[in-house]
Amino acid sequence: MAQVSSKREAQERVDRIRAFQRELQELAREGALVLLPEQRAGLGAHIDRTLQELASGFDVDISESQKQISLGMRIVSALGGLAFCAAVFFFFYRFWGGLSTPVQLTVLIATPIVGLLAMDWISRRERTLYYTSLIGLVVLAAFALDLVELGDIFNIIPSPSAFLAWSVLAFILAYTYRLRLPLVGALIAIAVYLASVVTILAGYLWAADVRPENYLAAGAAMLVLPGIVRHKRVQEFPPIYRIVGLLIIFLSLWLLAVGRHLSWLPLGVKPIHAIYQTGGFLLAGASIWTGIRGRLPWAVNLGSAFFAIYLFNQMFTWWWDWMPKYIFFFIMGAIALALLAVFRRIRVRISQGQPA
Repeated sequence: MAQVSSKREAQERVDRIRAFQRELQELAREGALVLLPEQRAGLGAHIDRTLQELASGFDVDISESQKQISLGMRIVSALGGLAFCAAVFFFFYRFWGGLSTPVQLTVLIATPIVGLLAMDWISRRERTLYYTSLIGLVVLAAFALDLVELGDIFNIIPSPSAFLAWSVLAFILAYTYRLRLPLVGALIAIAVYLASVVTILAGYLWAADVRPENYLAAGAAMLVLPGIVRHKRVQEFPPIYRIVGLLIIFLSLWLLAVGRHLSWLPLGVKPIHAIYQTGGFLLAGASIWTGIRGRLPWAVNLGSAFFAIYLFNQMFTWWWDWMPKYIFFFIMGAIALALLAVFRRIRVRISQGQPA
């Protein structure tokens, strides 16, 4: 069996093996490749042995039904984590006022520590990390609640440093246990922290005057960081950095294009709208082109989605006030069909091995 070093590589090999089996069956049906009985038996035994080794070593899904169940388990794990977070929040606020300050401090300090101990204990006994991920979300929620409540108890002025502390813990959990949701939370929290610091340095209130432009640098850093810092042990993390970074940039550009007085630029609304709308179109086009060239489906999908959002927003700005509504929506539908035709043509050219 070829050496694989991560669950992602193991799952990719399983998917390749399953695709090979389907193609082999199709070739046999068409009469293009017919194996001798002993060849079929030897190949089948090798494939079964390889799949079992991958499943036992990395707990990957070796059938479509297993994939569907795993997806359901991930969804349930995330929803369960959010439900427990809500339970912790409402439990605190239901009984909080009746507790003395020493008891409050004890509860605040003990809750995330107990959660971390439980998280580490469970992670040593499961390979799928569904329960570990669920408890990790609870730990992060408890820690965030701790920061808020400790600030209230000791009358500490709110500051963006809380987002920095929360992101540090989320990064630690993500890299220690190879968890994706804490990584997403860490990236969002660090982006909020950096944007708030820029606002403070500009002489404004960090909680009231943060502009979307402040997030652009954080999003750009997330895009380039995986190319600078190698993730050999957690190879599934670089795409998450890039997806979150690209989402932050796309959303920031969209807010700057549609919002009034959200930009630092000393220009009128129309020039600002034109600058950032154009920037959004260019970035969406670059994302689609890069995704096609680099075979990155997430880049193509994000670029395509936001290209359509920017386009429809521009059409709304131009036509909504003076055009009859039925004509407006008819044109929107026609544009959607045209975009589908363009993307389909690109897909066909790629499948034929031609430049996009």
